[in-house]
Amino acid sequence: MFLPTTKEEMNQRGWTQLDIILITSDAYIDSPYMGVSVVGRVLEKAGYKVGIIGQPDITCKDDISRLGEPKLFWGVSGGSVDSMVSNYTATKKFRNSDDYTPGGINNKRPDRASLVYTNLIRQNFKNTVPIMLGGIEASLRRVTHYDFWSNKLRKPILFDAKADYLLYGMSDKSIIEFADALKEGTQPLHVKGLCYISKEPKEEYLTLPSHAETLADKLKFMDMFDIFYHNNDPISAKGLCQKVDDRYLIQNPPSLYLTTEEMDEVSALAFMRDVHPYHKKDGAVKALETIKFSISTHQGCYGECSFCAISVHQGRTIRSRSENSILKEAKHFTTYKDFKGIISDLGGPTANMYGYECHKKVTKGTCEEKSCMFPKLCKALKPTHKKQLDLLRKVRALPGIKKAFVASGIRYDLISDDKMYGYEYLKEIVEHHLSGQMKIAPEHIDDEILALMGKPGKESLVEFKALFDRLSRESGKKQFLTYYLIAAHPGCEEKHMHSLKQFASTVLKINPEQAQIFTPTPSTYATLMYYTGLHPITRKPLFVEKDMHKKERQKEIVVSKERKFYSGFDS
Repeated sequence: MFLPTTKEEMNQRGWTQLDIILITSDAYIDSPYMGVSVVGRVLEKAGYKVGIIGQPDITCKDDISRLGEPKLFWGVSGGSVDSMVSNYTATKKFRNSDDYTPGGINNKRPDRASLVYTNLIRQNFKNTVPIMLGGIEASLRRVTHYDFWSNKLRKPILFDAKADYLLYGMSDKSIIEFADALKEGTQPLHVKGLCYISKEPKEEYLTLPSHAETLADKLKFMDMFDIFYHNNDPISAKGLCQKVDDRYLIQNPPSLYLTTEEMDEVSALAFMRDVHPYHKKDGAVKALETIKFSISTHQGCYGECSFCAISVHQGRTIRSRSENSILKEAKHFTTYKDFKGIISDLGGPTANMYGYECHKKVTKGTCEEKSCMFPKLCKALKPTHKKQLDLLRKVRALPGIKKAFVASGIRYDLISDDKMYGYEYLKEIVEHHLSGQMKIAPEHIDDEILALMGKPGKESLVEFKALFDRLSRESGKKQFLTYYLIAAHPGCEEKHMHSLKQFASTVLKINPEQAQIFTPTPSTYATLMYYTGLHPITRKPLFVEKDMHKKERQKEIVVSKERKFYSGFDS
């Protein structure tokens, strides 16, 4: 049974009022891959009456009002992707399609959805219960942040949205603490992972440079971001306080990560793994095709690519589900009439980080002074693919499972760093878990740009490609690698893209079909570089391409089939 999204469904349950109503800019897909659905199911298990309104019509009051007013609070999410990223390309062109909207037409997701939905609630429910922001849009915009689409620093989203609270990161635990506090009639200000606005500073918390200071001085903005970034670990982080005009943003320390047992419990909740009929009548939702029969094995990523926000939202520590939990979920798939025996993906943010972590990090928190993988793998992190190797074999052996693809990204440098099981793992992937191609993300090959991205050097890519090609030949399969490449990353000039083109042609033996232009998204170091034009460590001037036509030119250099784009660089 879905969580109610209409009055009729509430009546079927005998409910006259909900405790909590969750609003999202996605269609309501009841899946463990959808943050709003996870939050709803977690709250439901805790005994709360929860309803969901997906993509409410913002032109009238009827849609936002269709479930009435909640007893405890409203939860507002901008969706599974920041609404501005969802609506616009890297060159600020409107996207006509939307994988999370019925029918695939991008006509139901407003820009800055968190702000729009909060205002919609305020307009139609005077003196209503608290409004809480959540999801990746709120999480990454919780302090002063650079907004690419308006090309300016914006205030913490709580101030713009006029919401009461914000829960950041993976809020499976904190959402229950928050709801319990409101149910008991107490202020939820103690909840970990909570942000709120105060008239007074919190003296025991670290003080961030004020919003006014960051507007006046880019170096102050860099100071602010450094402190913010290094206080995201639930073991080592301190609370933060930032002055915004004459009030203060208070950010409590992060909520503790779920344990393996707790992750297993969440995964076992009664998800329908389908689009709610309320939305399905308007057409298919493409995102469901990918996530319906996929299994998330873990959360977090310690790769810390400078352009990626996973480390801020999900964290830099890997938390893995148990093997039994994953096998049980795979077995459950076979009970669905439309399951064809194919698991679309068995992975996580980075597939081959499942099942191991640095023993120091899990007890003391992340290191502030160094990264796990850059410029080289930390000696304290000992990669082993043994657990994932065992898991893949057991999933494949289950009755009713024909194929279990590993479609999530793989860090190829971790495979070479695992001297005991890396080769065996890649052989297993090549022989049993690919659909003919393997997606990897070198992003670039120039050492200068790779250093700014926090990515490994091209030597590991060349080594991996040779091994992949050999294993594919030995298996008798025609399989190939596809490469994620980025153009116009901070520091990247046309000469770097010419080098990438030549490398792709002469070493990888390909003409890249696609490359993406770098999109500055809130709360990443690459976006910090883009806005300030400064190196994040040395703080020396850094070239940043901001001309849209020249960004397109960088992309075209690497994807064009015409040799004129890299003539003069031939060997």
